[in-house]
Amino acid sequence: MPTLSSDQIATLLTPYLDNEGTEALYPQLSTYLDLLLKWNARTNLTAIRDPEEIVRRHFGESLFAARHLGTCDTLLDFGSGAGFPGLPIQLLRPELTVTLAESQNKKATFLREVVRTLGLKTEVWAARVEDMAPERRFEVVAMRAVDNMEAALAAAKARITPGGRLAVLTTAQQAPKSAELIPIPNSDSGVLFLQTFP
Repeated sequence: MPTLSSDQIATLLTPYLDNEGTEALYPQLSTYLDLLLKWNARTNLTAIRDPEEIVRRHFGESLFAARHLGTCDTLLDFGSGAGFPGLPIQLLRPELTVTLAESQNKKATFLREVVRTLGLKTEVWAARVEDMAPERRFEVVAMRAVDNMEAALAAAKARITPGGRLAVLTTAQQAPKSAELIPIPNSDSGVLFLQTFP
């Protein structure tokens, strides 16, 4: 028995999505949510425990970012944690080649389980982004809830292809002053910060 039905998830996500052609998304998110709650009882994947809040904050904000990425083929989720924003982006945009970078072994194991269960082609990089081959670059590098923003931005920039973009889900206070900020629905201070690199 799922914690939240596909219909309940669809209703919660309405502010973040335009809902066109997304019917297949909700059963996948329901499965993902059930796995997350099951694993979170044993391993601290996210501090948020309420299923509706997980859908709004983690799924909704990630999907909101996915809608603003523009045309791209490759995406790196830098410090993926429990899969945000990379896994919801992969579910909404299955044509993308998504790499989830997570150096904590327990979280990387969880990510592999979600990828396997949902039958995704997503790669899990179970090491630090800095350990990737220097030539590995991505059209979009996405991040969320980053501890050391300055260090993370510097490492992320090294992974972006020329003309590529950085997409960061953060707060208005943490975002660089020159950044293009898009307010996240239903959030007091949450923003999506986008930056294109020459």
